[in-house]
Order: sequence, then C-alpha cells, then structure tokens
Amino acid sequence: MSDQIKFIVDNLNKEPFRKNYNLITFDSLEPMQLLQILNDILAEIDPKQIVDIREEMPEQTAKRMLSLLGILKYKPPGNVTDMSTFRQGLVIGSKPVIYPVLHWLLQRTNELKKRAYLARFLIKLEVPSEFLQDETVADTNKQYEELMEAFKTLHKECEQLKTSGFSTAEIRRDISAMEEEKDQLIKRVERLKKRVETVQNHQRMLKIARQLRVEKEREEFLAQQKQEQKNQLFHAVQRLQRVQNQLKSMRHAAADAKPESLMKRLEEEIKFNSYMVTEKFPKELESKKKELHFLQKVVSEPAMGHSDLLELESKINEVNTQINQLIEKKMMRNEPIEGKLSLYRQQASIISRKKEAKADELQETKEKLASLEREVSVKTNQTREFDGTEVLKGDEFKRYVSKLRSKSTVFKKKHQIIAEFKAEFGLLQRTEELLKQRHENIQHQLQTIEEKKGISGYSYTQEELERVSALKSEVDEMKGRTLDDMSEMVKKLNSLVSEKKSALAPVIKELRQLRQKCQELTQECDEKKSQYDSCAAGLESNRSKLEQEVRGLREECLQEESRYHYTNCMIKNLEVQLRRATDEMKAYVSSDQQEKRKAIREQYTKNIAEQENLGKKLREKQKAVRESHGPNMKQAKMWRDFEQLMECKKQCFLKQQSQTSIGQVIQEGGEDRLIL
Repeated sequence: MSDQIKFIVDNLNKEPFRKNYNLITFDSLEPMQLLQILNDILAEIDPKQIVDIREEMPEQTAKRMLSLLGILKYKPPGNVTDMSTFRQGLVIGSKPVIYPVLHWLLQRTNELKKRAYLARFLIKLEVPSEFLQDETVADTNKQYEELMEAFKTLHKECEQLKTSGFSTAEIRRDISAMEEEKDQLIKRVERLKKRVETVQNHQRMLKIARQLRVEKEREEFLAQQKQEQKNQLFHAVQRLQRVQNQLKSMRHAAADAKPESLMKRLEEEIKFNSYMVTEKFPKELESKKKELHFLQKVVSEPAMGHSDLLELESKINEVNTQINQLIEKKMMRNEPIEGKLSLYRQQASIISRKKEAKADELQETKEKLASLEREVSVKTNQTREFDGTEVLKGDEFKRYVSKLRSKSTVFKKKHQIIAEFKAEFGLLQRTEELLKQRHENIQHQLQTIEEKKGISGYSYTQEELERVSALKSEVDEMKGRTLDDMSEMVKKLNSLVSEKKSALAPVIKELRQLRQKCQELTQECDEKKSQYDSCAAGLESNRSKLEQEVRGLREECLQEESRYHYTNCMIKNLEVQLRRATDEMKAYVSSDQQEKRKAIREQYTKNIAEQENLGKKLREKQKAVRESHGPNMKQAKMWRDFEQLMECKKQCFLKQQSQTSIGQVIQEGGEDRLIL
C-alpha cells in the first residue's frame, strides 16, 4: 500500500498535475479532495470531465465517473458482490476504493487517453428495433455505421503513417536534388546558346528566350508574392485565433471570478499597503530623521583631533563594560517572568524582521516588474517607429529566421554562379580580342598578296561563299538537333514534375488535414490551459491561506509548549519547596531528639547561639584591647626609644674603632681620655 501511495504522489507532483504533495499531506486529504483529484485525472484523460465536484451532486459525480471507468475497462478488485461497496466507496470518497483507481489510471495515462478519444466515435448507439422500421431512421443508422467504419480505417492509416517513418526531410532532399538538376540544365542551355550564336537570327531567338525567361521570373515572383500573402494571411489568422483565445480566457476568468476571491485579493493588497504606510514607511522616515539629526550634529561640532578620538573610544569602552555588567546582573537574577517576556520579545522581533524582509522583497519585485514593463513598451515603440511592424514572437520569429536562412543559401548559390559567369566572360573576351588581332593581320597579308597578283577581293568572295554554304549546312543540322534535344528535355521535365506532383499530392492532402487538426488541438489546448491556470490560481490562493493557518498554529504550538515547560519547571520547584517544608514540619513536630536535631530550625538556632557566643567573646576581647591600649602604646614608644639608643651606641662604637689609628683612648674613673 505504501508503494502504491508513493507512486501516486510521485506522478501527481509531475506534469501536468504539479500538486506538490508528500506522503503525509496526501494521506491527510479529505474525501472531497480525493474525489477532486480523481476527477482531475479523469479530465486529463477525457477533457469532457472538467467539472468542479463541489458544484455537482454526489450521485451525478459517481454516475459520471463510473460510466467513464466502464468505458476505460476498469475492473475493481474483488467479485461481483463487491460492486455495491465499490460504488458506495466512490460516492463517499473512501481511500481503499480511490487509491487503486488512481494507481491504475496513472500507470496507463497515454493508453487511456487514446481509448477515451476513440470511445467518443466508436461507442455505438443502440437504436431499438421498432424505430428501425422507419426508412429515414434506418438510412441514418446505416450512414452512421458507414462513417464509423470509415473512421476506423482512417485512424488505422494515420497510425501507420505515424509509425512508417515517412518524414518531410526526405521530401526536402528530393526538392534540393531537383534544384541541382535544374542548375545543371541551365548550364546546358547556356552551352547550347553559345553554339547557336553562329546561327542566323540568333539574336531574335535569344531575345524571345530572354522574354520567356523574364516572364517565368515574373511568374515565380508572383507565385512567391502569393505565397508571402498566404503566409501573412495565415499569420493574421493565427494572431486572430490567439487574440480570440485570450479574450475567451479573460471572459472565462471574469466569469469564474467570484466576489469573495476579488474581495480577498483586495483585502490582501489593502493589508500590504496599510502595513507599508503605517509601519514600514514611518520607521524608515524616523530612522532617516535620526540619521539626518546625527549628521547635522556632527557637522555643527568642531573638528576633532586624535586625542579627542581616544577620549571618545575610552568613554565607549567604559559604557560597554557597564552594559555588560548590567547584563550579567540581570542574568544572575534569573527572573522567570522576565525570561518569558524576553522569549516573546525575541519571537516578535524575528517575526517583524521576516515581515520587513518580505515586504522589501515584494517592493523590489514590483519595481523590477514595472521597470521591465516600461522597457518592453519602449522597445516595442522603437521597433514600430523603425519599420512599422510588430515584434515577432515565438513561432513567427522561428519561421522568419528559417526563411532568411533559405534565402541566404539561394543568394550564395546565385552569387557563385554569377562569379563563374564573370570569370568565363573575361576569358572569352580576351580570346576574342586575340583572335581578332590575328584575323586582321592575316587579312592584311592576304590583301597585299592579292594586289601583287592582280586579283584583289578574290579570297574575300571565295571565303564568303564557303562560309555561307557551311553555315547553311550547320544551321540545318543544329536546328534539327536542338529542337530534338529541347523537346526531349521538356518531356523529361514534364514527366518528372508530374511524378513528383502525383507523389506529393496525398502527402499534401494529409498535411492539410493534419494542419487543420493541429489548429483544433492548439485551440483546445489553449482553452484547457486557461482553465488550468484559473484552477491553479484558486488552488494556489487556498494553499497560501492554509500555509498561513499552519504557520499561525505552529507559532501557537511553540508558545504553548514553552508555557508548558515553564509551568512544569515552576511546579517542580514548588513541589521541592513543599517537600522540604513538610520534612521540616515533621522533624520539628517529632518527639525524637535525633530527628529534631536534623531540622533546619534547630540547625539555624544552634548556629545563632554559636554566633552569639562568638560575638560575646569578641566583645570581651575588644574591651580588653581598649583597656590595654594606653599602656601598650607607652610600651611601644619605649621600645622605639630603646631601639634609637641602641642604634646610637652602635654608631659610636663603630666611630671609636675607626679612630684607634690616630690616638689611644684610656678609661679611668668612669672617664674616657684620648691620648694622641
């Protein structure tokens, strides 16, 4: 079952559904949402099933789905007795019934599309036999059956053509080969023209041929102009279809637009604008004013030296240390109410920062969109002023590029042919000049010889007679040969053209039908796309609303969870205090002395008594110190005097020892005498 759900979720997240589900969100969908997903998949297979099931009765929905599943030959798991449970589960949107249907449909979507398409034309309408007694009804039924058989044969032929590998590339290669043959034939015609130059009246024949070529070129130009006009007409029709589709989609969107969705969109815009006006812009204005005031204050103050900067840095360091000390004191207090408020303040600051960031992003994207729209309008106006036409887009630009490429290849071929003709013309002109010079020299020599012999003009008349006879015979031969060659060539060209036309006629016919089908399918695709876009926009708005609700519920959950943890900690602290209080009461009330001594009150009274005794002893000691302070000070002074006296005696003794070398000291009768 899990593999089945995973397969369904993976396919729903791909084109053309793009649901962005995961296993949890898909499993938590309601029955109505599951039925809507099933209806979307059936609508992808058969476009007639595009229905909002909220606007349809459940019985009609079940009947419609069951009929389509019967056409698609879906067999529910189980026996015949389970069909009633299957129908009931389909009506109520039961997961055990819906999941296998979704899995079966998503496994063979392309095959079921083809089956649904054929079912539109191949499901035979059963006409009662009593109605068939009427001749008109019988004839109509017969025509209906004949058309059905014709559709079967045409569909088989179409499938065979799709799988046969017959492509337009082969036709293009044949056309290019025919063009090369045409170039070769033109070269042969040129060579024949050179041969015909010796024939009489060849100028008139060439003039007629030139006129024929001009008329052919004019015919080609007119055909090309006709083709261009056809292309322009086709582009105009396509543009008209696109505009009509856009108009239809806009009307459809306007018809599907509900006042609730419009009001919701307007409310969102009003909320955003009110937030920008009441919160964001005043804060930015206030910050700018503060910054301006600060800059004005800085400008008004005198210039500061290095000593002033050092003094300011020291003040800043002192203030930072004071702030850190206050923060440490606040953390040491660890007040629970203040911690709870700080948590809320932190969450509120995070939310406000996110809100400001999203508002900035939205404002930037709006500005970018406006600038891009201005650039597009400017560019389109420039192009219209430049050549008076609209800017090509998409397929039209591709067609224009391919047309330019084909014209460039034709131009290169023609340019190469002209270069060859120019080179050959230069060579022939040079040879003609050389031959004319030689001919003049020979004629001059011949005239001098004839004058010497006395028969001037004889060679000229003889040559003229021979030349005329030879030319007459050659002209007769060339006329016969050229006419035969040209007739054979024309027959071959006509046969080739007729063969190619007969070969291309069915292909062109099929191509026209396919083009018509392509236009119908593109129109249908545009309609479906517009419907899908409107549905996707509604789903996107619902998704954003649900995301906002989920985000709000998550925040509430986090707040409640933090409140729960805080309350739990407070309860545990109170329980510990209550337990200590009960233990203290038990110990204090207990008759056991050992238990009483463990009581905190007894310990505190014991400590108080010890401290009182210690204070009493210290006071007695202080009293004794005060009484003995005077005599002790006198005794200290006497000791200091004694120390000075001993120091003086020491100095005198040292001085006496240093003076023994000068004289002699004699002590008699308590007197000291110095004898030098």
